[in-house]
Formats: sequence, C-alpha cells, structure tokens
Amino acid sequence: MPSVKPEELSQKSGRINLDPEGAEQGLAQLVLTVIELLRQLVERQALRRVDGGTLTEEEIERLGVALMNLEVKMDELKDIFELEDDDLNIDLGPLGNLL
Repeated sequence: MPSVKPEELSQKSGRINLDPEGAEQGLAQLVLTVIELLRQLVERQALRRVDGGTLTEEEIERLGVALMNLEVKMDELKDIFELEDDDLNIDLGPLGNLL
C-alpha cells in the first residue's frame, strides 16, 4: 500500500507523495488527520452547546478537560510519528485543504 514519508509531504501544496516503503508513516498521517478533523468538529459542537446554555457547569468542566486531554494525546502521537500540524492538513484538490 502506498504511503507517505514526512519529508516527502510538500509543505507548499499539502499534497502527499506516495512511497511504498513508508506505509506506517502514511497510515499514521491518515489516521491522525481523521482524528484531528473529528476533534475539531466535536470542539465546535461543544462550543455551540456551551453558548446555547444547554450544559451544566459540571458538564462544561468535564468537556473542557476531555478536549484538553485529547489535544495533549494528539500532540504526543504527532511527536511519535514525527508529524507537524501542516502534515495533517491534506490538500483535497479543488475542494481545498481538509483542515
């Protein structure tokens, strides 16, 4: 399965250069990109709920802690796989960048 080496990711275009030797790195990039997209969506939804007043103070506190913990874990995983935030922002061609 073709994959990506971090040094082959074009920082200017965000496009992925395929390399059959870097399957683990490419898979990690793809999985972390999906997780980051979902994390951002959950964060936006949480902010809407907080702004809408539908959460108790305790729920707001738990949600904040959970989102902070997820962000810390994402940073740890990016360090393990030597990925930067820009590496997760994949270019979708005519649709623009993912994140």
